[in-house]
Amino acid sequence: MPYLLILTAAVLWGLLGIFGKAAFAAGLLPLEVAFWRALMGGGLYALHALVLRQRLPRGKDLWITLGFGLVGVSVFYASYQLAVEAGGASLASVLLYTAPAFVALLSSTLLRERLGRSGALVVGVTVLGVALISLGGGSGVRVNAVSVTWGLLSGVSYATYYLYGKLFFARYAPSALLAVALPVGALGLLPFTEFHSKTAAAWGVLAAISVASTYLAYLAYGAALRQLPATRASVLASLEPVVATALAAAIFGERLSGLALLGGALVIGAALAAALPRPQPRRRLPWGSER
Repeated sequence: MPYLLILTAAVLWGLLGIFGKAAFAAGLLPLEVAFWRALMGGGLYALHALVLRQRLPRGKDLWITLGFGLVGVSVFYASYQLAVEAGGASLASVLLYTAPAFVALLSSTLLRERLGRSGALVVGVTVLGVALISLGGGSGVRVNAVSVTWGLLSGVSYATYYLYGKLFFARYAPSALLAVALPVGALGLLPFTEFHSKTAAAWGVLAAISVASTYLAYLAYGAALRQLPATRASVLASLEPVVATALAAAIFGERLSGLALLGGALVIGAALAAALPRPQPRRRLPWGSER
């Protein structure tokens, strides 16, 4: 059951770029999609936290959560949708998974964790993968400075989920934290959002993004984490860009070139490597044996 929940979350997240392109076709702009995703998803989490009477962050924790809402929601949701618009769903999804490399860099800077050789290798392989993607391109995929920049910014802002989660997910229910962070993210996007009249189809796509790729995806992932080690869950969730790339090829005819696919494989491989536990050095006993 937990494996099915993780796969469900990966598929729902993988649909995000597909839904985004459908929203653009319905006349919506990227920031408008990001705004409604944050507002509607936040409303669902607020109702969830209210019904279950979950404890909300207070004091210093609340201020940090507000800051996370601006970076991890406003910036992330906006940059991901802009990356989808600029380069396509498959490119945006692959570049999103540069996040573990940024986690390694930010952890060494903000949390003062030692980068180490494994962390440096993850960063180096990710950089190489992005370079190959930039050189490769593909059919129906627009690889340029704009699409790569938005994609990398989504990776940077998504990295804050790991850092924020490390500090707070053990202290509060994730749904209670998202009940605060997502509405704050919507407020952060409000000054930059242009609103347009919407058809029933446009509202349907926004509902799919908010309910399926936001509320249900995080609930499924959180439920699986209660039954699986975080490492195994992270590895299985890395199927997201594979799902997104396959669906983008089938629906929109997006196809990365061989060189770009190699680069994407390196990025996803680096993300998987970052999720795997580091081997612990065997303890040397006084008489020379090891355990």
